[in-house]
Amino acid sequence: MTDLAAPVTEGVAAETPRPQALLLTFFGGHVLDQGIHVATASVLDVLDRAGVSEHATRSTLSRMARRGLLRRVRQGRNVYIGLTPHSRAILHDGRRRIWEAGAVNRHWDGTWTLLGFSMPESWQRQRHALRSRLLWAGFGSLQSGLWIAPGTVDAAGLLDGLGTDGHVKVFQARALPPTHVAEVVAEAWDIERLAGHYRAFLSRWRDPEAQAPDSLARDLLLESDWLQTIRQDPRLPREHLPADWPAEPAQELFHNLSAELKPAANAIAAEVLDTITNAEADRLAAR
Repeated sequence: MTDLAAPVTEGVAAETPRPQALLLTFFGGHVLDQGIHVATASVLDVLDRAGVSEHATRSTLSRMARRGLLRRVRQGRNVYIGLTPHSRAILHDGRRRIWEAGAVNRHWDGTWTLLGFSMPESWQRQRHALRSRLLWAGFGSLQSGLWIAPGTVDAAGLLDGLGTDGHVKVFQARALPPTHVAEVVAEAWDIERLAGHYRAFLSRWRDPEAQAPDSLARDLLLESDWLQTIRQDPRLPREHLPADWPAEPAQELFHNLSAELKPAANAIAAEVLDTITNAEADRLAAR
């Protein structure tokens, strides 16, 4: 059996988190549920500590505002940024994924969501869009046109806006003999690739001090990296994965480092962040 807990090999290290991923992590950790807007200058300072240029941060903030993820208000020469209902929903989902669901699925109830589709050859755009959403939602391809995911998946939300009504069928099912679930898992998902993401995370964070100059930036990079890692994992049933599955040591490392970094990171944030309350932002927006 391949040693899934072996040191990371070439080609599996993840890219540096993109500016938007880092910004969402920042807003999730220091703005979400705090009742505040934060000054653009403060955001630029924090992202600079994490190695993101001022130009990249400003461009990403503008793009996120255009997409309805951020709200901006002006007070004199300063611009303050707050969250919208859309971004709050995204950040709450990320928080749930990190701190509640976790990377290890030990509570699978034996059910699967099966999704089959058959579309005209001319529907290449719809087919590509559906496959992209299926992969993002943790589905694996069992055979041509038949996809499978552990547990219950909100298929209505997954298919929303695709215009595929009448071409997609969704079922819940349980495996029966002579089906071997471990074989289904190995057929539908690239287990070694998934393991590689966790090995890469373990390798990158053996030396946290090498990642960034201070605890605030390290905490930001750590959480963004971890969320990026687990979002590529469909959370397959632990009982049907190899004994040395590296998600477990990776998750333990993440939790330990996060506990070490948070106090200092929050202290730095309290010093450097220029904020106003949401109520003040509402008054400014009403002028």
